[in-house]
Amino acid sequence: MAFGKSCAERLSCGIGFQGLLAMRAFLLPSLLLLAACGTPQQQCINRETRDLRVVERLIAETQGNLARGYGFEEVTVFTTEYVDCTPQVVVPEGQPAPVVARRLCLEDVPETVRRPVAIDLVAEQRKLDSLITKRRDLTARAQTAIAACQAAYPER
Repeated sequence: MAFGKSCAERLSCGIGFQGLLAMRAFLLPSLLLLAACGTPQQQCINRETRDLRVVERLIAETQGNLARGYGFEEVTVFTTEYVDCTPQVVVPEGQPAPVVARRLCLEDVPETVRRPVAIDLVAEQRKLDSLITKRRDLTARAQTAIAACQAAYPER
């Protein structure tokens, strides 16, 4: 992929798989940096309400388990796939690149899958009740923390 080409030229000739990987490798860290760029007040509120958001997510998951009658577990499975294992050749400047035959190798590739699992509905209901109680406590604490964040970092 030539970086000197215009956007239209890149789209017309296609960027290919390697170009997509390069864009992904560039865009992902950029998006993470942008996500961390909130105002000081937003960062403070985010930091102080993190536990509340985790509990909210667990409540939603537990309610879903109770509604379905079963839960999910994440399991890592390995599948054997052909991957490109062609050796990378370093060529001194000015020397012609040698022709290297492409090699494919079998490699175990991990994949995370969700599998249904049986749950104890009574225990799941107790867990939900406990999480709802914890959410009440965290909500009260979060309101105080949010007010402190707003006082410490007023926005214009």
